Amino acid sequence: MRRAIRFLLILVLLLGLAGGGAFLYARHVYERPGPLAEPAQVVVPRGGTETIGAALAQRGIVADGREFLVAAWATRTQGAIRAGEFAFPARASLRDVLEVLRTARPVQRRLTIPEGLMARQITGVLDRAEGLVGDTPPIDEGDLLPETYTYQWGDTRAAIVRRATAAMEEALREAWANRAPDLPISSPREALVLASIVERETAVAAERPRVASVFINRLRRGMPLQSDPTVAYAAADGAPLERALTRADLDREHPFNTYRNRGLTPGPIASPGKESLRAVTRPEATDLLYFVADGSGGHAFARTLEEHNRNVARWREIERGRAAPASAPAANPAPPR
Repeated sequence: MRRAIRFLLILVLLLGLAGGGAFLYARHVYERPGPLAEPAQVVVPRGGTETIGAALAQRGIVADGREFLVAAWATRTQGAIRAGEFAFPARASLRDVLEVLRTARPVQRRLTIPEGLMARQITGVLDRAEGLVGDTPPIDEGDLLPETYTYQWGDTRAAIVRRATAAMEEALREAWANRAPDLPISSPREALVLASIVERETAVAAERPRVASVFINRLRRGMPLQSDPTVAYAAADGAPLERALTRADLDREHPFNTYRNRGLTPGPIASPGKESLRAVTRPEATDLLYFVADGSGGHAFARTLEEHNRNVARWREIERGRAAPASAPAANPAPPR
């Protein structure tokens, strides 16, 4: 009887030692550094734990998908494992990997819509954005606010379009609510149209309120805007014009040709940013009526046609100087504005 009791005691002791060894080994596997040499962003697929473990092993995030499966099961009370794009640190242990999958914020990707793009160009930006899914819905000119938008892998292009449209509506509401009195534009829509022209006229932020003042002054006097970007928009049917304007472009009868028509164009010619919206609703107070490129990326402004013609002559001299070494074609034939 005593022998039997002694045997049972020894057996229990051996099993306890074996169990302790197994626990220590499991803990070692759970906490040891993983195989990932450098930090990495990985798209974790939807599916069961086995599918996720296989994907992580294939990408080198974990050493063995089966070990991941066991660790996930053993810690299942700590939360669900999520699909999505996640950032994993170098040498992440199984503990680290599971914590990322359960608690970390998915990778936030960024999509930037630059100011002044046309609807066709914005569609291209969305179509090329990695991680977005679904087709890009039709975009009306000027509807989307140029901005940087965050998204996660698997978000839809339609969702970005909705957010950018709402952002433009809000920016336009704000600009119109804070507009200067007695402007010769009568609605937020007209402000959007004029802002799109200002956006295409200058890339110099500090110039926008002054450029806007020229157009505001011309509208007040009933003068044609004579904006080259509107002619380019007409010449390319709403696409970027990949050549210089010609006399035929300037003379062409088209609703968007502001050399041939007085007032605003029928619609926007691009997506203006917030600064251009502010510029046309709170323009600089000037009596300027003309501007032309000054050769430095900005513009020379004038109050009278005589002063403007001198600025144009200087600009054409700069163009000739640039063209001569390369035997370039003659300067843009656009008349003074």
